[in-house]
Amino acid sequence: MELTIEQALQQGVVAHKEGKLEDAERLYRAVLQSQPLHPDANHNLGVLAVSVNKVDAALLLFKTALEANPKVEQFWLSYIGALIKEQQFENAMQVFEQAKTQGMAGEKLNALEKRLALIVKTPKSSLSEQKTRKKTTEKNLKAETPSQQQLGSLLEHYQNGRLSDAEKLATSICHEFPSHNFSWKILGAVFKATGRTSKAVNANQTAVALSPQDAEAHSNLGVTLKELGRLDEAEVSYKKAIALKPDLAEAHSNLGNTLKKLGRLDEAEVSNTQAIALKPDYAEAHSNLGNTLQELGRLDEAEVSYKQAIALKPDYAEVHSNLGNVLKELGRLDEAEVSYTQAIALKPDHAEAHNNLGGMLQELGRLDEAEVSYKQVIALEPENITAHSRLLMCLFQQDKKSVFFDELHYLINQDEANAIIGSLACRSFLKFGLEKPNSFCTKPLNYVLHNNLNTRYDFEKIFVEKAKSILNENQISDRKQNLLVNGNQTSGNIFDIKNDYTNEIQNIIRSEVEKYRTKFKESEEGLIKKMPAEYSLHGWLISMKSGGNLKPHIHTEGWLSGSIYINVPRKLNVESGSLVVALGKDNDTTDTRINEKKTINVVTGSMVLFPASLMHYTIPFESEEERIVLAFDVKK
Repeated sequence: MELTIEQALQQGVVAHKEGKLEDAERLYRAVLQSQPLHPDANHNLGVLAVSVNKVDAALLLFKTALEANPKVEQFWLSYIGALIKEQQFENAMQVFEQAKTQGMAGEKLNALEKRLALIVKTPKSSLSEQKTRKKTTEKNLKAETPSQQQLGSLLEHYQNGRLSDAEKLATSICHEFPSHNFSWKILGAVFKATGRTSKAVNANQTAVALSPQDAEAHSNLGVTLKELGRLDEAEVSYKKAIALKPDLAEAHSNLGNTLKKLGRLDEAEVSNTQAIALKPDYAEAHSNLGNTLQELGRLDEAEVSYKQAIALKPDYAEVHSNLGNVLKELGRLDEAEVSYTQAIALKPDHAEAHNNLGGMLQELGRLDEAEVSYKQVIALEPENITAHSRLLMCLFQQDKKSVFFDELHYLINQDEANAIIGSLACRSFLKFGLEKPNSFCTKPLNYVLHNNLNTRYDFEKIFVEKAKSILNENQISDRKQNLLVNGNQTSGNIFDIKNDYTNEIQNIIRSEVEKYRTKFKESEEGLIKKMPAEYSLHGWLISMKSGGNLKPHIHTEGWLSGSIYINVPRKLNVESGSLVVALGKDNDTTDTRINEKKTINVVTGSMVLFPASLMHYTIPFESEEERIVLAFDVKK
């Protein structure tokens, strides 16, 4: 549960008293991310800084606390005490005078004033002496700032990619001038660029503490927090940056990216649109908007955004690859191939583009070329299990028996379990007659579960009305599905696109998955023993007209697959429209009798859960009514 500001502060105080300084610092900084001028959090963080001899940093924190609330005597005491510790006696005297004008006259403050008087031991200054001291103070203040030459060199190193030199100089400046905000920002940028994200967060947090009104510093902190997966904190940082500088397009775009990862797609679209309105030539914002629109299932609009990003930044390899994904879903495979190839030409080590190209070539039946693409991915990322699994499928389809079994042995030895490995371990027995260990599920047909949701829930209201409403809105693009005959399939993840609308459906699916897990809890199969405790749901709607059916396939990215039958027309014969699950395709073997299968007589309200490794298809139906199914995968 998310802490309130007050709860975070109080927990920080408790941790501070118990000597848990790292926990205290984290909690105080959490408060400051939401309220950078919070007086108690600034003060307490300053006390903590003094305790670890970071007095320079503490001075700025105490000053911020005082400016926010000058009526607290302890804030004055802490600030003056830190000034004395730093031997800034003249400044301490001036702060005493300010405290008096605020009506501060407590015993502790008086005692501290007497102590300072004993240290200074000087009579009332003459006017000339006061002027001399003022000049000295100004000189000291100038000495607390790095020279323009140092800053110029630092910026030059960073902008020209000399990151090692930039890091050394930034570290030196931060050590000599610990309260200088800009050098901490550069150091954070260097740490981020060199993959040291945790260090980048620390540097950026320091920059924010030193300059709470610096919008760019908050935005930089948000970027590093997002990379660490601390999305809620990143959101707070971006929103603070925007509050300080509403026209900071980068913060709007990055906020949109974070909201997308949090599954709040509508808000993400708004943020990215705002970034583009502020900075129309911002290629990254157009790309981020394209990513969001793609997940929203609005493929035509996503295509427009990606092409705009490419027009602004032609060498943007990631966008060429993402455009390829959209074109592939739209069924424009020749154009998709061009986009993937362009992405790879721009960035030869772009493993995802090679993987995407391989998948498309495999769909087209160009298996030799697909094999080359997957091997390129593995050369770039030797432990990429997805690429190894797809290569395994490709080798099986080409009847490359020897190489296939070498790859299968590799995956088994890695103790990997997924739907592709499980499916091909079964299908290779059908095809080659050799039985191999199956790390996913040896007897997958024993793990098919068919339930009737009509008896447990208000099926019409929860499922039928919502599914038909989504289909009738026509807001979600259809994706090209070569396996689907006389029907349409929605693109994207229906559970992300219509998150609030499908929330009750998602809760029911999760409940049924837990019942499934409980039913088979004694099983030794990898399907059950390795089933992820935390998983995501990916769903889509399929509508079919008379004669419609799905060809044999597996869900390669699923762990557990499922289908909920929203509307099943009246059957003209017993098997019409039934779901068939099988160990493999009939053409995997010359003796179809060993290809075990189950035929499930589904009706409106049926829910079927089964291992994603099972081959499945539907028997065609004839009816004037539309057949509607909500299909989904439980994904790691």
